[in-house]
Amino acid sequence: METFADHYESMRKQILLHCPQVDMALVDRAVAYAENKHRDQKRKDGSPYIIHPLAVAEIVAETGLDTDSILGAILHDCLEDTDSTYDEIARQFGSTVAELVEGVTKLTRVQYSTQEQQQMENLRKMFLAMSKDIRVVLIKICDRLHNTRTMEYQTREKQISKSRETMDIYAPLAHRLGMQKIKWELEDISLKYLDPDGYEQLMAFLDAHKEEADRFMHSIQSTIMTRLSAVGIHGSIYGRIKHVYSIYRKMQQQKKTIDELYDLYAFRIIVDTIPDCYNVLGHIHDLFNLVPGRFKDYISTPKPNYYQSLHTTVIGKDGIPFEVQIRTWEMHETAEYGIAAHWKYKEGIEGGNEKDFEWVRRLLESQQEENDAEDYIHSLKVDMFDDEVFVFTPKGKVMSLPAGSTPIDFAYAIHSGVGNAMVGAKINNRIASFDQPLANGDIVEILTSKTAKGPSRDWLKICNSNQARTKIKQWFKHEKREENVAHGKSSFEGELRRAGISPSVLQDQELLPTLLKKLAFESLDDMYAAIGYGGLTAVKAFGRVREELTKANRKKDTPKTPTQTAAKPSSHKDSGVVVEDIESVMIKFSRCCTPVPGDEIIGFITKGYGVSVHRRDCRNVNLNDPKMAGRWVRVSWSAEEDKPFSTTFEIDSIDRDGIWIDIATVLNSSKVRVSEISARELSANHGRAIVTFEVKNVQELETIRNKMRQIDGVLDVRRGQN
Repeated sequence: METFADHYESMRKQILLHCPQVDMALVDRAVAYAENKHRDQKRKDGSPYIIHPLAVAEIVAETGLDTDSILGAILHDCLEDTDSTYDEIARQFGSTVAELVEGVTKLTRVQYSTQEQQQMENLRKMFLAMSKDIRVVLIKICDRLHNTRTMEYQTREKQISKSRETMDIYAPLAHRLGMQKIKWELEDISLKYLDPDGYEQLMAFLDAHKEEADRFMHSIQSTIMTRLSAVGIHGSIYGRIKHVYSIYRKMQQQKKTIDELYDLYAFRIIVDTIPDCYNVLGHIHDLFNLVPGRFKDYISTPKPNYYQSLHTTVIGKDGIPFEVQIRTWEMHETAEYGIAAHWKYKEGIEGGNEKDFEWVRRLLESQQEENDAEDYIHSLKVDMFDDEVFVFTPKGKVMSLPAGSTPIDFAYAIHSGVGNAMVGAKINNRIASFDQPLANGDIVEILTSKTAKGPSRDWLKICNSNQARTKIKQWFKHEKREENVAHGKSSFEGELRRAGISPSVLQDQELLPTLLKKLAFESLDDMYAAIGYGGLTAVKAFGRVREELTKANRKKDTPKTPTQTAAKPSSHKDSGVVVEDIESVMIKFSRCCTPVPGDEIIGFITKGYGVSVHRRDCRNVNLNDPKMAGRWVRVSWSAEEDKPFSTTFEIDSIDRDGIWIDIATVLNSSKVRVSEISARELSANHGRAIVTFEVKNVQELETIRNKMRQIDGVLDVRRGQN
């Protein structure tokens, strides 16, 4: 078992190696403080809890951060897991360290209704702290890395949920900050738990071909070093096989097995100066054949995360393609550790601010307008984690936008005033449509007019960046309230009618306070306005209060079918359904529409099988057929029922590799029992899956459906109708 002494000594070595300027006396005092606070706590493997903060501090030290960052890492769990206070930490170690610890601390003491709400609030807090001091998220990423390294001690369910969160949030965040070394490790370990079989197959293949790969890489390194020595260029070169998740993703995207992939090797050449980089590039292209379209110059046009390097893909005489990256030592340090590396090269650097990190500012803007947890997390992934496209203004300024962005996104990235006054756009000096996707290198000009009427609601469907979407919503929120209220009211009442609920139930003054509390609005007009400008969808607003509205609608009563009389209802607790007019009857649930509690239902008297319960919107329900009118009876759900009911989803999707893993992960994280999954191909690129599982009510079902709809590649999720 790991010991405190081992980790303490290992941490000290990394601090002295990478951060010799750190005050070790202060570090030792922080270790003593944290050890005392965590003294009665153990990790999942039974080791002392203090080992975790020491390991996180060691990772922080490897990135080259400063004394305050290392102290923050050592103390990062004290506020959350011990009786430490902010004032106590500030008094002993300074306010900066206390701010870092406070920023890293999760909101575990606050209870939220859903996991998405909890995650959204944690992310909001972290980004707010980031805007003040970027070191908060650097420590958080190091914390996640050590937790990922020790995941084998967690339950299988926890391994999957944490690995998915790491893939969705922390690995892309590390990438956005330029911390490639940590990003790769986070991805590789997460893949091990998300797809154990795929991971093991990849590792087995790489192990089996290790000698062959080593010979190839040694041959290429020798060839390049011989040439550089001959021309007097001093540099280091080393080769590697691309990391496991990179290979895995390429296999999924290209639908190939690993032995069919050709671009598995990468070589890195590190030299002293920028002129040497371009000189080496010329020699590489002289030694090997260039693969057209695979050269990128990130030195003259750095990535937003400060990454700089020359990339080229070439083919040697043996016909095997490989990538070559050429950079200076400072660029290499930034490529490995991202923004953290700047602490090494810039004396007296501050923690960072919004001006330095425009994308942080955009995230803070978007969270102020978004009041739905799932929407916020989805937009976060789009705006921050998607691949970028680099385009130019007519004056040559480089703009970075999410891949798939349109001229609308470009306009709002310049300024909200430009977007609101936009009447047209030119791409490469040609008039372009508002929905034309931008490509790398495009020169974009926005045409504006003082008489412009402002954005159209259709722009919300066209733009791809959350920044543009947020600014358009802001415009409608402030400029068009009356229009928003009318538009939102129409949409919400439309949802009521589709569910068979009369909009007149909203006039119930006793019901209204309950609805507004669940909707988190002060008045119905405020909710209508939010729906009108796009801050909330009518579907989600209705989903939050569906149960209350359904009950109110029942009380109000609906027209009775011929068999419905005032007889006392009969309660059938075993089935969870109340049947009117019939004292004792066998109940079965129709397989054609699989109703669950919360659905509007009706019963049909079968011949010999009791009452069959259907959803009211089932295609087999026809109250207008005079031959069958006498066999339909009123039924309702038993109020106390809390058992699971079987239901079915039909899921249409793009035929993307890995999509069924994502669907299965959603079902697993929702803790529902799946009884059957089948899938078939609809066309060359589309498929359909039918999933049968158990839920307790329609609210749980809708939560799962909303999660399914957020999966990349899912086109539609609907209730089964056999």
